[in-house]
Amino acid sequence: MADPAPKVTDGGTTPGGAQVPPVVVKKYANRRLYNTESSSYITLENLAEMVRAGRDFVVYDAKTGDDITRGVLTQIIVEEEGKGHNLLPTNFLRQLIGFYGGAMQGVVPGYLDQAMKAFTQHQEQMQAAMKRTVGSMSSLFPFGNIEEIGRQNMAMIDRAWSMFTPFKPGSDAGTPPPDEMGRETAELRAEVERLRRELAAKDGKKG
Repeated sequence: MADPAPKVTDGGTTPGGAQVPPVVVKKYANRRLYNTESSSYITLENLAEMVRAGRDFVVYDAKTGDDITRGVLTQIIVEEEGKGHNLLPTNFLRQLIGFYGGAMQGVVPGYLDQAMKAFTQHQEQMQAAMKRTVGSMSSLFPFGNIEEIGRQNMAMIDRAWSMFTPFKPGSDAGTPPPDEMGRETAELRAEVERLRRELAAKDGKKG
């Protein structure tokens, strides 16, 4: 049986701006993963490293040709959580499970996607703001300040996940209030501005 022809989607760009197709990975019945680009067997950890590096990939069942990328990504999350790299709050997981089979199941994926994109954008804005203020993260902060920034980042993550409260199963509201996203965005921006002011004040004291 001939190997199924994979769908080609954008997998990123080279430094020169050229489009790079995603790496095609095949999963065999023995659960082994085969990277067709490097012609070698790889592990879930290798795929996790590709995600962190911004390299896109698609995974196909070697026998049926089905796209099983979603399932493999879920396996990566399970492995990372099992290593103690806890990123998903228990309450969030309970709420997420509650949406399966419910009326809101078709809405939640798009909402989660947009919330994560918004969170990533705010993280980038915060990093850019700090760089403009202090010039270099590595040369400015003693360990105590780095830990404080980490705690503030975790607080921002908690607030970002709280945006899903309007979708909580059993809630009377079928859709989130129209100004909910705007309110969360304003809060995150205020957090960035507050952090900028604190950094500027600390920098002034050192001068």
